Amino acid sequence: MYSAGVCNRYVSPDEAAAERLWRIDARNQARIFNKVLFPKGQGLFIRRARAEAGYSREMLAGRWGLIPAFAKTADYPYSTNNARSEELIEKASFKTAWQRGQRCIIPAEAFFEPNWETGRHIPWAFRRADGDLWGLAGIWNAWTNYETGEVHESYSMLTKHANSHPLMSRMHKPEIDKVTKEPLPLERQDKRSVIPIELGDVDAWLTGTMEQATDLLRLAPVEIFDERPEVTEMSKEDGGEGRGW
Repeated sequence: MYSAGVCNRYVSPDEAAAERLWRIDARNQARIFNKVLFPKGQGLFIRRARAEAGYSREMLAGRWGLIPAFAKTADYPYSTNNARSEELIEKASFKTAWQRGQRCIIPAEAFFEPNWETGRHIPWAFRRADGDLWGLAGIWNAWTNYETGEVHESYSMLTKHANSHPLMSRMHKPEIDKVTKEPLPLERQDKRSVIPIELGDVDAWLTGTMEQATDLLRLAPVEIFDERPEVTEMSKEDGGEGRGW
């Protein structure tokens, strides 16, 4: 069987490649992160440098799953790896970071979503058609343990409603009508997609007003994707017919 978290998985890029693409000072502190990220893993993210009066970018590693300010422990037990962009101002776990402008870029080589068009769970991998890295929209928080003084960095990946997207609307298992037991029509589904921030919009995303940032919460055009089923030993055994890179 497939891991239940396959739709919550992405691949972090080489650290030096991310530094070059997003113009990060390589003299920043050493970062320990996972190459393949699952929720609560340690991943890279880029934000406006906190310790500088001017503007520069810094890249650091933190927990994929935002630890809100009100959390009692750094091991926050609730699922906060993804945040619905339409609900940022409403959800207690995310609204403070959003209101404070604590936005970040999450570098990724590829991310993964489940496709059920065959009636089976087939993981699909999504890279960029131009060969660049994804810079995915996120929010961050620095949670402090006031007993020890230890600071824990964390972040969440933003998502957007994607029923109208010609590609991302095909992902995820269809929701079932509780009465008829049949799949709901697409217009009643809640398909979701990550939100890429293009290089030319990074400064506006990291430093702009809430209104400017909200304007950047857009789905990527289908032409930007290089998508294909992921071939693994599990998918072969389960009848998958995807192609690998």
